[in-house]
Amino acid sequence: MTTYLLPPEHNRKVSDLTDPPNDEVEAESDSNPPCVLVFNASDPSGAGGLGGDALAMASVGAHMLPVVTGAYARDTAEIFDHFAFDEEAVAEQARTILEDVEVQLIKVGFVGSPENLSTVAETATDYPDVPVVAYMPNLSWWEDNQIEAYLDAFRELVLPQTTVLVGNHSTLWRWLLPDWSGERPPGARDIAKAAGEFGVPYTLVTGLMLPDQFIDNVLASPQSVLASEKYERLDAIFAGAGDTLSGALAALLASGTDLVAATSEALSYMDRCLDAGFRPGMGHVLPDRLFWAQPEDDEDDDEPASPTDFALPPHDTRH
Repeated sequence: MTTYLLPPEHNRKVSDLTDPPNDEVEAESDSNPPCVLVFNASDPSGAGGLGGDALAMASVGAHMLPVVTGAYARDTAEIFDHFAFDEEAVAEQARTILEDVEVQLIKVGFVGSPENLSTVAETATDYPDVPVVAYMPNLSWWEDNQIEAYLDAFRELVLPQTTVLVGNHSTLWRWLLPDWSGERPPGARDIAKAAGEFGVPYTLVTGLMLPDQFIDNVLASPQSVLASEKYERLDAIFAGAGDTLSGALAALLASGTDLVAATSEALSYMDRCLDAGFRPGMGHVLPDRLFWAQPEDDEDDDEPASPTDFALPPHDTRH
C-alpha cells in the first residue's frame, strides 16, 4: 500500500524538485526545497531541538522554518531546565512566516507549555490541508505536575491535529496506555489504537526491544501494522535520536515521499547518524547528522592539511 500525506501536486521525491517545469511560476516553485514549519526549543548542546531538526531536514533536502518555543538549559548528559517563550511570541513567529511562505508540513517538537501547545493546535487548525508530524520526547527530567499538564494538553489539543505521531515505545506506552494490564507490554498497534482514539491516523513507535540485541521500530495505524524495521542495538547512550528521526521523517513527507518509504528512509538515516555518533562533551553520544558529508577513508591518501594552514589571523580590536 502506498500512503501519501500531501495533495497530488506534492507527490514528488526530492530528486523531482529539479525537473523541467511547465512555466515560469512552476519553475520557481519546483526548484525550491519543500518547506517545513517547525515548533521546537533551542538546545545549546546540539543534541536535539531546532538545531537537530535543521541538520536532519537539510540532509534530506528540505528547508526548515524554525519557530522558537523556548530554550533548554542542558549539557550533553542531562536536561536541567527549560524556559518557555510566551505563547504570543510563538504565535507571532508562526503567523508572520506563514503569511509569506507556503509550507508543505508542520513538525511539532517540545514546545514547553500547555499555552504553546494551544498555539500549535490553532495554527494547525488554520491549515487543515497541511500534515502534522508530532514527536513526543521523554519528559522524565521535568516536574511531575508540569509533565501531567503538558501531556493532557498535548492529548486534547495537538493529537486531533496530528497526522503521524512519533515516540519511543516506553514513552508512548506510559502516556497513552497508563492503565495497561496485559500480561505482555503493549505492541505498536495497541499504542496506535490508543492514539487513534484522539484522531491520530498513524503512529511510529520506536525502541521496541527484541531478542539478540535488536530494536524494532514499527509504523502502525489503529487497523494494522504498515511497516517494521529492526536494527542492531548500539553500545552507547544517545541524546537526540528522536529529534533526528522525526525531523528526517517530516522532511521526507514534505517532499512528497509516501509514508512507508519515508519511514524506512528516515529510520535508515537515523541509524547511520547514530552509527557515526560522536561525544563532544562528557555526557552522551550525539548523532552525526552530517555523516554523509564526511570523506570516505580510502578516498584520499594525501596527508591531511595541518590545522595551522587554516588558522584565522589575529584581530586588531583594542579596548
